[in-house]
Amino acid sequence: MQKRERRSFTDEFKQQMVQLYENGKPRADILREYDLSASAFDRWVKQSRTTGSFKEKDNRTEEEKELRALRKEIQRLKMENDILKQAALIFGRN
Repeated sequence: MQKRERRSFTDEFKQQMVQLYENGKPRADILREYDLSASAFDRWVKQSRTTGSFKEKDNRTEEEKELRALRKEIQRLKMENDILKQAALIFGRN
């Protein structure tokens, strides 16, 4: 089986596909006619129904948002710690 090349779709296209589905067009027909993967299409439908947005950041769970914030904070603290270690070395020489 050949690996499919990754494609990107506009929000307008995604909304049109969801609209076709919600207006009664069978999912299998949409997938076949537009050569879409089931996982991508199902994600679009879910995103459209939950937030109305196709942007990943708008569809993150509270836990995902918290995890991202904590990782960013850890990265900032590590950098701060490295700076303080360097400063301690510099001031320790004097």
